[in-house]
Amino acid sequence: MKTLILAAALFAGLTAASVAEPVRDIRALEAAHHHLQEAMNEFNRVRSANHYDMAGHGEKAEKLMHEAEHEMHEGIEAARRAK
Repeated sequence: MKTLILAAALFAGLTAASVAEPVRDIRALEAAHHHLQEAMNEFNRVRSANHYDMAGHGEKAEKLMHEAEHEMHEGIEAARRAK
């Protein structure tokens, strides 16, 4: 659950930063993207170890994390094109 909270906070922070000013360091975004991917892997490992029993919340969290990962990827690509 800590991983999910970390991923959500990371995504929220990146979203706020992307609105505030233009991207200056794509490497930082790529690093954040990598951390989200690691968080997703850790979350899946933990869910598996707990036999996926999360009353449906784990599946929803996984879906949202995949959506966040996709949006981060698209954002990084947009930042690359804007440079």
